[in-house]
Amino acid sequence: MLRAIRRMADRLCRNVCGNAMMMMAIAMPALIGGAGLAVDTAQWYLWKRELQHSVDQAAIGAAWALSNSAASSTYKTRAQQEFDANQNITKTFATTPTVTLANYAGGTNNSVVVTATASKMLPFSSFLTGAAVNIAVKAQADFAAGANYHACLVATSNTGTGLAIGGNANVSAKCGLAALSCDDNAVNIDGSATVVTDSIATCGTATVPAANQSVVSDHITGLKDPYANLTPPDNSTQQSYSCDTVGTGNNKTTQATLSAGTYKGGITVKCTTVLQPGVYVIDGGDLDLTANYNVTGTNVMFVLKNGARIKFGGNGNNNKVVLSPIQASNFTGTPYAASANDYAGMLVFEDRNNNPANPGHQLNGNSTSLIEGLIYLPSGNMTVLGTANVASQCLQITAKTITVSGNAQLQTLCPTDSSMTVGSSLATIRLVA
Repeated sequence: MLRAIRRMADRLCRNVCGNAMMMMAIAMPALIGGAGLAVDTAQWYLWKRELQHSVDQAAIGAAWALSNSAASSTYKTRAQQEFDANQNITKTFATTPTVTLANYAGGTNNSVVVTATASKMLPFSSFLTGAAVNIAVKAQADFAAGANYHACLVATSNTGTGLAIGGNANVSAKCGLAALSCDDNAVNIDGSATVVTDSIATCGTATVPAANQSVVSDHITGLKDPYANLTPPDNSTQQSYSCDTVGTGNNKTTQATLSAGTYKGGITVKCTTVLQPGVYVIDGGDLDLTANYNVTGTNVMFVLKNGARIKFGGNGNNNKVVLSPIQASNFTGTPYAASANDYAGMLVFEDRNNNPANPGHQLNGNSTSLIEGLIYLPSGNMTVLGTANVASQCLQITAKTITVSGNAQLQTLCPTDSSMTVGSSLATIRLVA
């Protein structure tokens, strides 16, 4: 009997037909558990990814609203809208997002933080634990509002240094400086010069003293010439300059009274000169107002073409140059009436093909000179000479390049909102966390 039992046990030991079944039975819990864990992990990752994307978009949407003063009060509504628009799988079990302002990188309330959570039972894990899985997500976006840039001294050159102020020059133009050049040193203010302004904007970079660094905005790609699409008016009536004797006895003097029209070869002041309102076309030569004679022009515009140059200001101590720009009403009944508002306030308008020879245009003066309006020189270079002492309630200069040097004193009291709009920068939005 015992021998028979031993033989049966030996046969059973040698028989391997049931090993696979036994091993399968032992491994089945681990296999089922691994498969269940894989399914749960994929499900959890899908929920978390959708929820994170939703708060990311909510933070960006809120930041865009906050960068726009007109829409800033609606930033929470915008965040909720963006969150809802990106919800699908987690829509039924995600919480309402929390939207708060936060400080970022040294700023104050310059970023928005959006947080949200979701809770739901996973098919496998929750069967074992009896608890739901919790997901928490967070997104942070900082923002900076776009800016509009105004300037009353504008250099339109696309390359090189457009605006240079050096020597012991003293420039007071709180209405702003701008250079359209995208190169380094597009604005260059020497350390010995004094510049008082509320804004310096350039497409390139600006080299300025420490006192001006806080008002510099560089790499602004939205700057432009506001008059780039405007063409100068014309006045074909031929005129000439001559000094006439006026008065009698001890009151006898010489005076030139000029009418609007075309002055071929320019105008060089040789006596006290009065310019009547209208458009004066300087066809070549110089518009030279630097002699020691008083010059008065009210509601005038000088149009430069065929290489014409301007020399503004007085050299003597007893003379003065007083000029005020043309007004819209001066174009009534002319072919340019439709563009009257565009021309209004412009004192000098250079033809884009004028290309004056070096040294270009010059602005000189003394303490009694008063020059108002816009001097627009898109093809020429303006040099404010070292002896200049020019005051103005609202003088604006737009030229290919502007150089102020020596002991020049240039002051314009133009309000910022009355100066040229030279462009704007877009709001900046970044997802930072």
